[in-house]
Amino acid sequence: MLIQLVMLSSARIFAVITLILIVGSAPWSYAQDRPSGKSFATRSEVLARNGMVATNHPLATQIGIEILKKGGSAVDAAIAANAFLGLADPGMNGIGGDLFAIVWDANDKKLYGLNASGKSAMGMTIDHLKAAKAEGQSILTGPLSVTTPGCVDGWAELHDRFGKLEFAQLLAPTIQYAKEGVPITQEPATWFKGMEASVQSENNPTFKQLYLTNGKFPRKGEIFKNPDLANTLQIISDKGRDGFYKGEVAERITRHIQKGGGYLSKKDLANHSSKWVEPVSVNYRGYDVWEIPPNGQGISALQILQILEGFDMASMGFGSAEHIHHFVEAKKLAYEDLAKYYGDPDFGAVPVTELLSDSYAARRRALIDSEKVGEYHPGLTSGDHTIYLTTADSQGNMVSFIQSISYFFGSMEVPEGLGFTLQNRGGSGFVLDEGHISVYEPGKRPFHTIIPAFITKDGNPLVSFGVMGGDMQPQGHVQIVLNLIDFGMNLQEAGDAPRIRHSGSSLQGGHQTGAGTTYLESGFAYDTISKLMDKGHSIGMTKGIYGGYQAIMLRNDVYYGASESRKDGHASGY
Repeated sequence: MLIQLVMLSSARIFAVITLILIVGSAPWSYAQDRPSGKSFATRSEVLARNGMVATNHPLATQIGIEILKKGGSAVDAAIAANAFLGLADPGMNGIGGDLFAIVWDANDKKLYGLNASGKSAMGMTIDHLKAAKAEGQSILTGPLSVTTPGCVDGWAELHDRFGKLEFAQLLAPTIQYAKEGVPITQEPATWFKGMEASVQSENNPTFKQLYLTNGKFPRKGEIFKNPDLANTLQIISDKGRDGFYKGEVAERITRHIQKGGGYLSKKDLANHSSKWVEPVSVNYRGYDVWEIPPNGQGISALQILQILEGFDMASMGFGSAEHIHHFVEAKKLAYEDLAKYYGDPDFGAVPVTELLSDSYAARRRALIDSEKVGEYHPGLTSGDHTIYLTTADSQGNMVSFIQSISYFFGSMEVPEGLGFTLQNRGGSGFVLDEGHISVYEPGKRPFHTIIPAFITKDGNPLVSFGVMGGDMQPQGHVQIVLNLIDFGMNLQEAGDAPRIRHSGSSLQGGHQTGAGTTYLESGFAYDTISKLMDKGHSIGMTKGIYGGYQAIMLRNDVYYGASESRKDGHASGY
């Protein structure tokens, strides 16, 4: 290096030394030399006037845009994109799962919330589950873990209220792709390979027949066809929601589950219905942040924001030890309530108003010591597998949309000839502890991790967004809000900035002591890590746990789109 410096002009020597000092003192992910001047943005926001779609798969985004160009609504585009993702990213989502959505209706100038989650089997009791567990049977996956899939009914409810195109037009692109085949992209290929060995030992012939060839999942770039799914979607296209919840499809689902020892019945499917709900919000520094109320975990993001509003987060600066410490401590406090209170409100009181009140936030905030970690503990730590997408149309309507089959490939149960996996929400969302709000009961909606989000300003739509990924979701929502409002990032940079994920918390129905582990994505300075350790944080580093973000912002009649750099997709507009 010294020899090279001697050969340079004095001006170049200064430039090289300056570069060395910058690289040596700052996280590698900073990039102030980019034209935008944005430290973390991997790319520019997408700007368009007539419509926008952001998903985790390029072809899903493309399908959504095509639907908008044909005159479809934001809801039409969301349904079409979601249908495709069930084909191309089947471990994460599909018609065997549930969905939630927040819709901004430009005509009513109002947000609508849809809870399209299914209930547990009426014929199964907690005694059945306890006996199965005592005998060593799996209740986390397999037939006993399956709840009624709510996705297709959710599509129907959204389309009936906000759709413009014929329903058949929305499913047609995926039906064609399912017949002709779609190349597998990087992210699902990575997940496939990671679970391949464990699948080999499973006695699950219909699952293996659908997804494996010679004992292997498809690799990146290999073509995956699913004619069974094409046929099922065609039935739904022709007959609507009844094509799924009644007739041949319902018969095959229940026959498969009951043959394996489960209890889901044709009556459970036929009686299913979604719920329109009022989204709930808190005001954070002049911005209203909205979530779907329980049985999901969305209000925990609002609780965290209520606590953090009492601190000057902006002056702490993004990535400082103070920023991370206060975020983690607020998260832990909110997740204690999540573990205790969140569940199906039809089966127990959920004190939403009190949990989101200023007075309660002040009491919880007072428990935070700015100099050291507290040993109080929060919520759920699950490896949830989900897709999130958001759409917007030329009329100003916007959709925040999330859909999942819970664990990767859900229950691992594939009814013969249907081409999709059923979710395991019963296994992942209920507890067996009597008296808890999420204790298993027949005909009950399980606790849900999947949550869409929305931000409004002065009664007008601003940002439709979400961050997929189990208990990362509320943590991710809060970090996006902080990045946008406190730290002044643009929509893309807010998602690209390195993230924090705290884990090791109490599960529903249980309690765990200790400080847990604070995982930090690459990009935080070592000085920050050292200070956090001095405060008592246990710091961890790993990959693939920091969620997946998509967002659309409406500003001055222009849509801004942003997409997760950690996923395969992108935002696109026209």
